[in-house]
Amino acid sequence: MLKKAGKDIPTKSGTKTNPKSQKEVPGQMLDKASKEIPTTSGTKSQIMMRLEKMVEESDIMHGTIRSVDMDEGVFGIAHSELIAKEDMQQLFEHEELGIAVIHTYIWYMYDTLMRGTELCNQFNFIAASRINTTFITKNPTSVMNELVDRFMVAGDNTTPSLYFLPFNSGNGGHWVLVAMDLSRLMVYYLDSLPGNWSKYLSMKKTVDAAILKFRSKKNYRNRKDITWVRVQCPQQNNSIDCGFFVLRFMRDIIALNRIDIPKWYGIIT
Repeated sequence: MLKKAGKDIPTKSGTKTNPKSQKEVPGQMLDKASKEIPTTSGTKSQIMMRLEKMVEESDIMHGTIRSVDMDEGVFGIAHSELIAKEDMQQLFEHEELGIAVIHTYIWYMYDTLMRGTELCNQFNFIAASRINTTFITKNPTSVMNELVDRFMVAGDNTTPSLYFLPFNSGNGGHWVLVAMDLSRLMVYYLDSLPGNWSKYLSMKKTVDAAILKFRSKKNYRNRKDITWVRVQCPQQNNSIDCGFFVLRFMRDIIALNRIDIPKWYGIIT
């Protein structure tokens, strides 16, 4: 629980930059369960209401931050996240989401939906703070090795499972979800504001290199090329909801236990 972790540290609120608006692309829905994306304009999900109550009842004071300790089950390594009560209000007041909120929501999903169940063998998470456009631009080899290390932690990866990577285009930009199945050399790409895929080519190249290096270290044969599938999914109608969509995509896929993400739109080339 938040109220058990760490000490309060004074902090100041930062500014956020909204991603640029992009046009909607027609296609199929990810799944019927994904049509309702969590926003303050509709009914809040049960998990959202529980999380809001937990944060409200925590002993975190406004204007301070708390270190939330996450065990290695969440991101493959022990991880501490600095989170403020004001940060969590991004979820409850429908604001653009930052990395701290993305990570804390993942931890909460893991703790309430997955821990101690078979779902832990089906789904894994990659920390968005370690794999993003900024780091790839500066040192793609280092990012590739980060991914390989994460894959190595989770076992042999010879049976279908998904690694979720919430990926940010950088500088407070747009969130997309990348879901990797290493056993079938399949990567799903979910974007609630489809636009110019070319801006993600460096990410694709890094992910492909990491998957191939992992399989080489494990002496697995590569019987086919890595297939990237662009999933046609629900679309946002503003410039701030991308983070909410990414969280909902992960939650629905986990809740439905869907290793095969349904109704894809087409293959990314």
